[in-house]
Amino acid sequence: MKNLYGFLLLTLVVVSCGAPSGYFRLEGRFRNFNQGEFYLYSLDGRGRLDTIQVREGRFSYEAAVDDQSAFSLIFPNYSEIPLFAESGATVDVQGDASHLKEVKVAGTKENNLMTEFRLKVAEMTPPQALKEAEAFIRKNPTTDASLYLLKKYFLANFDPDYKKATDLCVTMLKKQPDNTELQQLRKQLQGVKRLAEGQHLPTFSAVDVRGQRVGNASLRGEANVVNVWSTWNYDSGNMMRQLRRLKKEYGSRLGVVSICVDASQRDCRRQMDRDSIDWSVVCDGRMLETPALAQLGIADIPFNLLVDRSGKIVAVNLGQTLLKDRIKKTLDKSAK
Repeated sequence: MKNLYGFLLLTLVVVSCGAPSGYFRLEGRFRNFNQGEFYLYSLDGRGRLDTIQVREGRFSYEAAVDDQSAFSLIFPNYSEIPLFAESGATVDVQGDASHLKEVKVAGTKENNLMTEFRLKVAEMTPPQALKEAEAFIRKNPTTDASLYLLKKYFLANFDPDYKKATDLCVTMLKKQPDNTELQQLRKQLQGVKRLAEGQHLPTFSAVDVRGQRVGNASLRGEANVVNVWSTWNYDSGNMMRQLRRLKKEYGSRLGVVSICVDASQRDCRRQMDRDSIDWSVVCDGRMLETPALAQLGIADIPFNLLVDRSGKIVAVNLGQTLLKDRIKKTLDKSAK
């Protein structure tokens, strides 16, 4: 009996130190966030995983995980904090909800590295942060944290640096040539070369959420926009609302096709109804792995292409103000 008690005590100690094999545990505490919720998204193509409830500033969550996976915590204000889960590990999150840049994520080597990076660049200028991100990736080419930073700093913005992203992707592949996600990213980056101004839009075909076939022939306007968005990405949501206003102003003269990278078509349709989006939206639940993006050579979010009536690319990945101006110029040119 004594040995049994000793075994049970040892089991409790082991369980309390980490999650069971095949699972990871997420727990922590936020000051100034007494009660509410935030979302946990997978960054490996599975999309939204779950809603995490916060009560009295504390939260605890457990989920199945492969050997190692990357996730993102999305807060009500659309702030994002990356975290990296490992089988059998507990990830601890601590901080002040009113200062999310200073939140600390610990528990594994990758989370410690990412927290150190986030705290270091918190007060840096964007150019300084870019240099720091590049240095981090070159120093840690085999980590999921580096892949996250590559996408965040060199692709997922309104001024993507495809040349630098390709260089860093190749550097990482040399250290982990069997990484399928890096292999796919490399192919997508090769395809981006086709998206230069003056080139014709690559051929693409998909089915929208209403079951209608969409593709190049769907872009019948004098000016046309293909944009990539999601319900959880604040900038892309703002772009959708901007396009709704422009569509209302220009009517059939402006053609729009959107590709939503949500994992849930239900979430996509709910946002469409809420924002009165009535043009074709593709959402197949495969996130950035949706075939339409591969056909177009698009590898990031938010992203947009402005195309004229002949199918020629006029502009690539403009911000809201610049896109509005270029649409007007394209329409004015078409009217002459």
